[in-house]
Parts: sequence; structure tokens; C-alpha cells
Amino acid sequence: MELTGSYRHELKYQISPADHHALRQRLRAVMKHDSHAGSDGLYTIRSIYFDNYGDKALREKINGVPKREKFRIRYYNDDFSFITLEKKIKHNDLCMKIDAPLTAEDYRRILQKPGSWMLEHPQPLVRELYYKMKTQRLRPRVMVSYVREPYIYDAGNVRVTFDSHIRTSLFQRDFSDGAISDICATDTPGDIILEVKFDAFLPEIIRCLLQSEEVRQQAFSKYGSCRRFG
Repeated sequence: MELTGSYRHELKYQISPADHHALRQRLRAVMKHDSHAGSDGLYTIRSIYFDNYGDKALREKINGVPKREKFRIRYYNDDFSFITLEKKIKHNDLCMKIDAPLTAEDYRRILQKPGSWMLEHPQPLVRELYYKMKTQRLRPRVMVSYVREPYIYDAGNVRVTFDSHIRTSLFQRDFSDGAISDICATDTPGDIILEVKFDAFLPEIIRCLLQSEEVRQQAFSKYGSCRRFG
């Protein structure tokens, strides 16, 4: 499949609730709330990640493979009117995301009855997923859920997000019926993941606002954290 996206920088930090409170107060002075967030500035994300029976995507993450990819289906606020299939390509600290819209029927059929019908789908990414499901034996493996607080800054196309209440669906494999049983996926329920994404440069004002002695960049994978139980 021909890539149609572009790489962006992606930095991650695991922070405490106190750091979250301090950082958000600084950022609000210069950054805007994402227009897709609700009146409280938040929205809920649910992502169904695909992997094979050998846990290829998980093992590549653990082993630090510099270039890797993951497929996921994502929707927001439990609203099935806007669903996307996404392929995320990671190359060290650079990321590229390619997505395609799905209907609620597409979503259910991919999860319940994937098959050759996907080869006739108008979206190339759906056709690629089918190919990977056949050749790499990709299957839905886990649902990752969390609450996101997003901020944007136009210069540099900067997006700063705080993700909390990260939960995993444990051993569940059928995600199409809407009844999800999940538990906290982080060591401490109050843990928050700060993500900073930008194009070619991070404006100095944002860099300065994010500086803190307690905040250190570190690798963190929501998918990896949510697969710790199986």
C-alpha cells in the first residue's frame, strides 16, 4: 500500500496527577482545547488492537525494533457514527498514522466475519488489513480505553494530550457487542500519560512550558501496558 501520510515526532512521559495539574495550567495560557473535546475538555477513546498469535507487534515493541507497525480500530465516546481503521507506523521517535473511515457494519463484519469481502472494500487500508490477516494471522487482541484531554498549538502543528484512566479488556476477543469488561492497566490508577506530537519543530514556548524536574521522557506503550494480563 502506498503511504499517504507524513512522519511526526512523538514524545511520551508518564506523570503524576500533581504534574498534570501544574502542566495543564501552564499550557492553557497559550494552547487551545481541541474542538472535538466535550464541554469538559475531554473525550473517551476506545481502540481495538490487532496482533497475531505469536504477538508480533507486542514483541517488536518489547524488543525495541526501530521500525514497526500496528493496526487498530478506533472510536470515540462510544459513538459508532465515526469509526476509523488505523495503521500506525513507528520509526524511533517518529510516527505516521494512516486511517480510513469505517461504517458500523464494516466494524462488526471485520470483528465477527472477516473475509474476502474486504478485498472489495473501497478503502485500500481495509484491503491491506485483510492481506495481513491472511498472511500474518492478525486478529483482534485487546481493547484499550482511556480518557484524553487534548490541546493544540498551530505553529509546528503541536498536539499535547493527557491520557488517564487507561483500561484493558483482559482476555475478551469479541468486541462487537458493546459489553466490555475491563480493568485498570497501569500500576497506579492515577497515572497519566503525557504525549507531545509535532511536525518538524517544537516551538520554544511549548518546550519551556513542558519543562519540569519531575518530568522525564520515557517509552510507554498503551498497547503493551494493556497486554500485560494476556
